Amino acid sequence: MTDQDLHEQAKAAAACAYAPYSKFLVGAAVLLRDGRVVTGVNVENASYPLGMCAERCALARAVAEGSRPGDVEAIAVTASPCGGCRQWILEFGAERVVFMHAGKLLVRRPDELLPDSFQL
Repeated sequence: MTDQDLHEQAKAAAACAYAPYSKFLVGAAVLLRDGRVVTGVNVENASYPLGMCAERCALARAVAEGSRPGDVEAIAVTASPCGGCRQWILEFGAERVVFMHAGKLLVRRPDELLPDSFQL
């Protein structure tokens, strides 16, 4: 699967996002090393800190389906990941992060997005 294909799956997932407050729909698609793709969306809540980002939703769903850190090859997102999601992506061992920025599809390593990161 190409990075563009993975990003298209993230875009398709974004249509299912629940964002009644910001109206900013975000989708994510996680490519697992076994070839499966798991998607997630942002889910807002009236108590804003309780909302969930699309990246964390997709990664949590992958875990619920049996995946663990090291099983993630790539993640595509329809927006640049926030700092918290960058930490999640790094911890799950993704090789690359694919996202749109300024109208261009970018591909970055997690450590490029979160230099000097926290790791146990």
